[in-house]
Amino acid sequence: MVTVTAATKPPRRRGERSPLASAGLHATLLLAAVIAVFPPLWLLITSFKPKNDAFTTDVVSHPTLANYRHVLGDTSFPTWFGNSVLVVAVTTVVGVLLAATTGYALSRFRFPGMRPLLWLLLITQMFPVAVLIVPLYNLMAGLGLLNQPGGLIITYLTIAVPFCAWMMKGYFDTIPVEIDEAGRVDGLSPFGTFWRLVLPLARPGLAVTGFYTFVTAWAEVAYASAFMTGEEHLTLAGGLQTFVNQYTNDWGSMTAAAVLIAVPATAVFAFAQRHLVAGLTAGTTKG
Repeated sequence: MVTVTAATKPPRRRGERSPLASAGLHATLLLAAVIAVFPPLWLLITSFKPKNDAFTTDVVSHPTLANYRHVLGDTSFPTWFGNSVLVVAVTTVVGVLLAATTGYALSRFRFPGMRPLLWLLLITQMFPVAVLIVPLYNLMAGLGLLNQPGGLIITYLTIAVPFCAWMMKGYFDTIPVEIDEAGRVDGLSPFGTFWRLVLPLARPGLAVTGFYTFVTAWAEVAYASAFMTGEEHLTLAGGLQTFVNQYTNDWGSMTAAAVLIAVPATAVFAFAQRHLVAGLTAGTTKG
C-alpha cells in the first residue's frame, strides 16, 4: 500500500483553484444571487400585505388579495394593459421585420452609402432619453400623434430597430452565403431566398430581436409618461406611476400592479430564453 504524503502529492494544475478559493467563489456567487433575488421577492411579498403593513419587516403576517382586487377592479389597469398590448404587439412585429430585413441587406449586399448607414444606426444609440424626449415630443405634436398609440410605436421603433439591425447583421454574417446562391440557382428572388431559406435559420437571432423589442416597449417609462396623458391613454409603465406620486402613496396597489406587469415579461422570457444565448453569441462573432 502506497501512502501519498505532502512531498509525493501531485502539484496543482495551472488554473485549478484551491479549496479555500473555491469556497470563497461559491460564497460570493451565493451572496450575489441573494442580492439579485431579494428586491423582486420583497416586491411580491409586499403585494400580499395589507396597505397599513406595507413598510413592516414582517414577511406576511396577514396575507390578503385586496391589493390585486383593487388594481383589477377599481382602477384603469385593464385599460392600461390593453393599451400596452397593442403598442407592444405592433412594435415587436414591425421591429423584428425591419431589423431582420435591414440586417440581411447590410450583410449580403453592397450599395452606396452602406458604411454611413451602419454608422448612423450606431450613432442613434448614443443619445440619452433626456436629449431626445423634447425634439421627439415636438415632432409627435406636429404630426398629431400625442395620446396616440402610433406615436409610441414609432418612438419605440427608433430605439429598438438600430440596435437589433446591427445584431441581426452579425447573425446573418454567420450564415453561409452559399445558401443564398443555392436559392438563386433554384430560381428564388432575393426576398424569396431571405424569407424561405435564410430567415428560418435565423430563429435564435429573431428571438433575441423580438425579446429586446418587447422589453423596450413593455418597460419604457419616460416616453410613455410624456407622450400619453389621461388614464384612458396610459400604458402600464405610465399607469404604474399614478399609485405613488406627490398626491397619493398607495404602495400596496403599486406592488400588486408591478407583479402583474412582470408576469407577461416573465412568460415571454421563458418562451424565448432557449434561443437568447445562441442568438446573442452568434450576433457578436462577426461584424
